[in-house]
Amino acid sequence: MTSGVGPGDEGAAAAVERFLQALRARGSSVHTIRSYRTALDGYTGWLSANGHDWRSPSRAALRAFLGSLSEGHGRRTVAQRLAALRSFYRFATREELVAGNPLAALPTPRQPRRLPAVLSIADTERLIEVAGEEGDWAPVGTARAATERALALRDVAIVETAYAAGLRIGEMAALSIGSVDLRRGEVRVTGKGRKERISLLGRPAREALRSYIDYGRPVLARRAAPAVDGAPDVGVLFLNHRGTALGVRGMRWRLDRLRVAAGLPEGVSPHTLRHSFATHLLDGGADLRVVQELLGHESLATTQIYTHVSPARLRAAYTASHPRARLQRSNGAADAGSSSDGAAE
Repeated sequence: MTSGVGPGDEGAAAAVERFLQALRARGSSVHTIRSYRTALDGYTGWLSANGHDWRSPSRAALRAFLGSLSEGHGRRTVAQRLAALRSFYRFATREELVAGNPLAALPTPRQPRRLPAVLSIADTERLIEVAGEEGDWAPVGTARAATERALALRDVAIVETAYAAGLRIGEMAALSIGSVDLRRGEVRVTGKGRKERISLLGRPAREALRSYIDYGRPVLARRAAPAVDGAPDVGVLFLNHRGTALGVRGMRWRLDRLRVAAGLPEGVSPHTLRHSFATHLLDGGADLRVVQELLGHESLATTQIYTHVSPARLRAAYTASHPRARLQRSNGAADAGSSSDGAAE
C-alpha cells in the first residue's frame, strides 16, 4: 500500500465528490457545500491517517474521531460536522456505496439552547434613521453627493426590506427588480434549496424601495463600467458604488457600519433583523404557522424558538385567558386584602 493512504481512501474521495455534486444539483448554497467539504475532508483524512476504512469504521474508531474533533471545536461545530457526515452516509447508503450508516447509533453532543438576539422596535428605527443620514455630508450638487445620497436610499431600502420581509442576507443579495411587486406589497424570494416563497412588504418598506428604485438605483447603475467581467448585473436590485451587484460580503459590511453608527452592540448582524421580524410578529399576535411560512422554514419546530423570545405575547395571552389573571386585573384591591385562607394556600 502506498504510504499515507489508508484503505478505501480513493473510494472516499470519489464518494465525497459524488455527494457534493448531488448537493449542487439539489440547489444547496455554496456555503453549505463548502462546510460539508470541510467536514468530510477532515473526517476522511482522519480515517486515512489512522488506517480505517470509511465504508465500515468501527464504533471505537468513530468515538475516537469524535473525541479528537471535540478537542479543537465547540459543541455547535461538532454537531454541524456530524450532521454533514450523517447526510453523506445516507447518500452513500442510497447509492449502495456502503451497507449502512455507521453513524446512526452515534449520539450528537447536546447543545445549549441559545436564544436569538433581537432588536427592540426603537433600535430598529434607529438603524433605519442612521441609514438615511449616511451621505448628507458631501457638497450639494456634486457627483459625490449624488452617489452618497443614492447609497443612503439603498441602505434604507435594505434595512426596511430585511426587517419587513424577514429575509436572509443571501436572499437579500439575490433579489432582482422583477422579484418586487410594490403595488401588491410582495417580494418573491428564492430560499434554501431553491424553494420560492412570497413575503410581504409594509408601507415603509414599499416607500423605501420605491425611492431607491426611482432615484437611487439609476444613479448607481450609471456608474457601471461598459464591461466588467461581461455585462453588468442589470437586473439585480441592490447595486454597489460601482454599479454592479452588491454581494453578501458588501451588504454585511454596510450593515455593520450602520450598526456602529446607531450605537448598537457587537453581535447585531443582518440575521438579527430576521430574528426581530419574527419576534415582533409574534409579539403582535401573529400565528406561529404564518411566521413559519414567511420565514420559509420547513419545520414548525425551527420557528418555535421565537416563542421563547416573546415574553410580551406570553404575558398578554396569560392575562387574557387565565381566569385568576382576569380576577386579579378587575379586583386587584380586593385580592390584596384577602383572608388568611388565601395566604395559607
